[in-house]
Amino acid sequence: MLIIYFIVLLGIGYYGFKQSTGNVSEYMLGGRNIGPYVTALSAGASDMSGWMIMGLPGEVYTTGLSAAWLAIGLTLGAYINYIVVAPRLRVYTEKAGDAITLPDFFKNRLDDKSNAIKIIAGAIIVVFFTLYTHSGMVSGGVLFESAFGINYHFGMLLVAVIVIAYTFFGGYLAVSLTDFFQGVVMIIAMVMVPIVAMLQLSGLDTFSQATELKPTNLDLFKGTTFIGIISFFAWGLGYFGQPHIIVRFMSIKSVKQLPTARRFGIGWMAISLLGAVGVGLTGITFINQSGTDIQNPETLFILMGQILFHPLVGGFLLAAILAAIMSTISSQLLVTSSSLTEDFYKLIRGEEAAKKHEKEFVLVGRLSVIVVAIISIWIAWSPNDTILGLVGNAWAGFGAAFGPLVLLSLYWKGLSRTGAVSGMLAGAIVVIIWIAFVKPLGDVNDFFNLYEIIPGFLASLIVTVVISMITKKPQLDIEADLTDVRRLVKSGKDQKES
Repeated sequence: MLIIYFIVLLGIGYYGFKQSTGNVSEYMLGGRNIGPYVTALSAGASDMSGWMIMGLPGEVYTTGLSAAWLAIGLTLGAYINYIVVAPRLRVYTEKAGDAITLPDFFKNRLDDKSNAIKIIAGAIIVVFFTLYTHSGMVSGGVLFESAFGINYHFGMLLVAVIVIAYTFFGGYLAVSLTDFFQGVVMIIAMVMVPIVAMLQLSGLDTFSQATELKPTNLDLFKGTTFIGIISFFAWGLGYFGQPHIIVRFMSIKSVKQLPTARRFGIGWMAISLLGAVGVGLTGITFINQSGTDIQNPETLFILMGQILFHPLVGGFLLAAILAAIMSTISSQLLVTSSSLTEDFYKLIRGEEAAKKHEKEFVLVGRLSVIVVAIISIWIAWSPNDTILGLVGNAWAGFGAAFGPLVLLSLYWKGLSRTGAVSGMLAGAIVVIIWIAFVKPLGDVNDFFNLYEIIPGFLASLIVTVVISMITKKPQLDIEADLTDVRRLVKSGKDQKES
């Protein structure tokens, strides 16, 4: 089953290579020609990595239904992101010099001839995405070690080689199509496992039995603190600043297709997350009744799949975990590669060279995929944190550094270059300081356990607004630009169509 799955992914990679890698825009953004359904599932699958199938069920198994606040916060955040960010970003990135990356958009939006904002934003993407990608590598190693007893390092390398292959050759189109395929596999698995577990156990009484084991298991509010609930809910803030997700909005064929993508994507997301919570809750009763020993709660889905299903179906479920892991790794590799190529290499070679030597820049993009993957593997060689913890740190970094800036760049004419740079740095630095120095004090006071995206996001927003108000405004007629963007979004037209 896994061999067939790998062959399908490589086949899609070859298709992407033949169809859409002729220039940098095609390799990095699919030529802005991606349909609504592929956009929706690509955004969802690249978002819901191994943490949804492994991390979230493990968290629910450990803490109970209160962990569902994470799923609620994410679903709400994703929906608002589709409404608030997606339409304007699709139109404005094309209007602002046909920007391919977020840093490129920030540069064009703020008329930053010094390229400072592009370099700093690119550096943040490279640093945090390298850390983010390594969480996927860890997931791959843990999967093969838990499911097959294969050496952690061998499993991690196998996952990395397959992902690198189809991302290296097929670019954005291949990543989007594989994400669509993997998204279908993921939702089937997330619905199948909790339903079969309930049928094998006691039906709906399965949840009552979980409550008998621990009264707070089915209590949405108990079993956690106010700070804990707020922190779970705050994950939704991160969506405004995740480059690997909002780049999907930039690549969709037309802004008119975004409502279709939103309905399809949010529906997929809600069902998948509900299934993940269901795996965790049914797993509480399942582990208790079967007498199975589980040392790592994040392997719950793997364990239930091995015991409840025929080996052939179990192979499909393992493919679902691989789908979740690979879809996110490939998206992160491509966005990081895009940043290294567009935000750094292009600055070295110059705009004219980029126009004359498209093939050279595509090659640099491909080589960047390999470099980032190797660094991520090196970091993941000796894992020292949970999958959910690793993802949470990187998610907070992007959400705090880019979230306020994305919103302000799309809605506020008073944004300045100095404010944008200061806000990005403030958000990233506060997140790092909170993780390194404040969170260890959580045993002293529960406030210090607050998810780092909250102080980081607030610091970035406040600093960006205050510094922008006291520094020189950009020279471009931003008010006219924003008015034009609003007009195009309202009419359902893109820049070229107008």
